[in-house]
Amino acid sequence: MSRTKLFSAFDVGGLSLKNRIVIAPMCQYSAEDGKTTDWHLIHLGNLALSGAGLLTIEATAVSPEGRISYRDVGLYSDECEAALGRTLEGVRRWSDMPIAIQLAHAGRKASSDLPWKGGRQLAPQDSNGWQTIAPSALPFNASDNPPVAMDKSELKRVREAFADAARRSARLGFDAVQVHAAHGYLLHEFLSPLSNQRTDEYGGSLENRMRFPLEVFDAVREAFTADLPVSVRVSGTDWVESGGWDIEQTIELSKALESRGCAAIHVSSGGLDAGQNIPIGPNYQVPLARAVKEAVSIPVVAVGLITDFEQAEAIVSTGDADLVALARTVLYDPRWPWHAAAYFGETIGVAPQFLRCQPRQFRELFTQQG
Repeated sequence: MSRTKLFSAFDVGGLSLKNRIVIAPMCQYSAEDGKTTDWHLIHLGNLALSGAGLLTIEATAVSPEGRISYRDVGLYSDECEAALGRTLEGVRRWSDMPIAIQLAHAGRKASSDLPWKGGRQLAPQDSNGWQTIAPSALPFNASDNPPVAMDKSELKRVREAFADAARRSARLGFDAVQVHAAHGYLLHEFLSPLSNQRTDEYGGSLENRMRFPLEVFDAVREAFTADLPVSVRVSGTDWVESGGWDIEQTIELSKALESRGCAAIHVSSGGLDAGQNIPIGPNYQVPLARAVKEAVSIPVVAVGLITDFEQAEAIVSTGDADLVALARTVLYDPRWPWHAAAYFGETIGVAPQFLRCQPRQFRELFTQQG
């Protein structure tokens, strides 16, 4: 029996989690032609031993041009699938933590350089760049190469690419899939009127702007393992004064996703407009999660500058969200769940190789995983 809500077990669409701590997807920019490398084996293996309830693989492109950068992970070929399979085999050999994958397409924000090289968009003629696509021919930055507006054949191709990646995910035995519809990438670009100025049935009204993201969700839900969850990550707002995507529209999208069998909504924000004004601080996105949670009956995940143990417990215990997701926090401290469990007097499962490191003052902290 857990003493806290944070360390209580939780079910997401039939997937049982040992606690409410989720490791959010975090791009590593370390793949080779879309294929995971030994870096991913080391990185994900480390996080899989953290004691969190769920590990999510970074944004994984469903097509080569859908990668954020030339070093992004993909799941669009047999070679990508084989490489990811090797990574998963290594991680699962030593950890029983459920593993999800985030499927994504970067849209007009694709073809970018690595963050530690400035992250600017690379032109199509650059050796590491390519032509981007988007709902409308509007660049993210004025200096970027404009994307090509997608025609109906492109919509079909990308929709099928998401479904194909979901089938590959099922073959690899992932425990869950998350569809990336946030942070200014392709599906978010369809949702926001700032980036979607189409005049066909995929633009204009909220219903029309939601059409393609919902079609993609339906395709993924149909292609992935029927009794395992498919969730969606959304940006609750564009953080612009007027004319952008906002929380009211996010709520309508969340309701539509719930009606289609979505297992959970992961609420982030921003990323679509270069003029965004984000009031960054602890819990700055939690009110967005709370607003969605009040409107749907499926689980909601809060994320963003969640660093403190009491802060995380308060989010789930007060009902702001059902789960908390950690990103940079857990990169900085991969044993954050251990430390949180010690702080609250909880017990947490660890690999047997770690049992003897239990501090004397926390004699009831560790139990053997499995």
